[in-house]
Amino acid sequence: MTISGNGKKKIRVKNSMVAGLRVIMLIIVLLLSVSFFVSVFYIVNKERRETIIRESTTTLNSVSDSILSDIDRYKEMSRLVMMDAGFIDYLTAPASKLDAGFLYFTRRGIMGVLSSTTMVDSVFAFRDDGEFVASNRDQYMINFERIADPEWKRPIEDKMGGAVISVNADNAIFRIKGRPFVSIGRMVYDMSTQHRIGMMFMNISSVFIDRKLDAVSGKNIVVISSDGTYLSGDESIIPFFEGINVSETVTHKIIRNSDKDFMLSVRQINDIPINIAIAAPIENGFVMYGTVYVLLGMLLVFLIAIVIAGSYITKNITSPVSELTEALEESKEKGTLNKIDIDIPKNEIGVLKDSYNGVVERVNDLHQKNLDNEQVIRRAEMRVLHEQIKPHFLYNSLETIGSMAMDAGASDVHSALETLGSFYRNFLSKGDREIPLIREINIVRDYLKLQKLRYGDIIEDVYDIAKDTESYIIPKLILQPIVENSIYHGIRLTGEPGTISIKSRLLDGVLHIYVKDTGVGMTEEQIEKLLSEHNKGSLKGEPDPSESFGLWGTIQRIRYFCGTDDVVKIRSAVGEYTEIEFIIPKREITNER
Repeated sequence: MTISGNGKKKIRVKNSMVAGLRVIMLIIVLLLSVSFFVSVFYIVNKERRETIIRESTTTLNSVSDSILSDIDRYKEMSRLVMMDAGFIDYLTAPASKLDAGFLYFTRRGIMGVLSSTTMVDSVFAFRDDGEFVASNRDQYMINFERIADPEWKRPIEDKMGGAVISVNADNAIFRIKGRPFVSIGRMVYDMSTQHRIGMMFMNISSVFIDRKLDAVSGKNIVVISSDGTYLSGDESIIPFFEGINVSETVTHKIIRNSDKDFMLSVRQINDIPINIAIAAPIENGFVMYGTVYVLLGMLLVFLIAIVIAGSYITKNITSPVSELTEALEESKEKGTLNKIDIDIPKNEIGVLKDSYNGVVERVNDLHQKNLDNEQVIRRAEMRVLHEQIKPHFLYNSLETIGSMAMDAGASDVHSALETLGSFYRNFLSKGDREIPLIREINIVRDYLKLQKLRYGDIIEDVYDIAKDTESYIIPKLILQPIVENSIYHGIRLTGEPGTISIKSRLLDGVLHIYVKDTGVGMTEEQIEKLLSEHNKGSLKGEPDPSESFGLWGTIQRIRYFCGTDDVVKIRSAVGEYTEIEFIIPKREITNER
């Protein structure tokens, strides 16, 4: 504690909220600054990579569509070749007619169809007897074993004359010198008989792909077949294909190279075993100044907002809290409980001050009332002590009368007095409000024994008490009012003898007590009224004895004891029986009280 310049004591709190708030504000500024620079670096690089992905995807799709468009055009051209008369004559002519002149005219017919393009490298026509003719000779190597392989032919046969795209005729035809080519293979059928008469391959130079890449300035683009055969573009990209699953949608993968990182984007041309890839370098660094300026502006706004928030918090929270704390500490040191008289804003802290002053006023009033009532409490304690003497006088009086009855030979009177004494001993239960179930059963036994002295044999009581339920703690006198209700509102109204049975069971750790009588029973309306919320709330008024107040009051006590309403079930049939079930949670005791 220190003394301020005006002589007023200044309270120093060990764990000051004001000091803690200043530290928190400083930490927030530091974290905000660090997070800003980390965010700028992350956002700039993320934006750059997303830009590369977008541009690469656009380029790949554009090149793919362009190549596919050209291939579709060459497919149509291959159909024209198949329909050429000289071409059909070669496939259907007897082997004996295949002389040099016949082959010349066949090649001439094919070249006539192809006169409109320079990109078709060659056309091969294979007869079913193994003979073939090529539009250009002595430039190719043919793998006849592969052509004879049924597995190699199957994709073309399955198309039934449709076009099958491959590279180098699926590794069956190769240029002796030069680059690979794109092949369009078809089975050829006789137009009149629809019988297969041969097979053809149109081979397209990969130069047409070079032109597509030149159109997009594709120095970082490569085109290869699905088996890795180079077709066009930058060959240095091919090793990066390893481990990439290529599909008709664009796939992106970051390649860590020794010099720099690349974003490799790959896709397959639709339904064609040709893949396209583009490798775009990833440059790190702060070069996207527009984004940086926006983030710097946001940082400045945040800092200004923090300064404004700090000023507001200091004026409306920390300073009032400090003043309030000082006033409370001063009151504590003086050992008094007085109202706080300080000028603070009318916000939640002002409400807290007013609430504290209200509590102080209330506590002082209660303290004075406690002093005034102390004598009253002491007198009440003396009355309680006096009332505790009365049961002992009752027990002694009953024993004296019982002894006199025995001396006079009135054994029945003695037995009745002995039962009454036992009933009141258990009834009073040494002042206990809660007792074990077995003691409650003893109270009921004594009560029914006294009732039988009055009513004779019209009442029969049956007990089925499970051994493991005897020590359960229940509210005192919950069964005796039920049994009394069974006699006066049940059995006696029938005009015939009746039975009261009491049973207890332990089900899943919960005590269930059943009291059943063979009386007049109850209607559903009576049961509903007995258990309704309306009757629960009628404790403030005077109960109607005709409405089984003992039963109703017992239900209320059990609900209070268990803390829930769902503790009582009533089952009844008018003119036959009434059964009441109590459901009480386990409260077992270890020592009998």
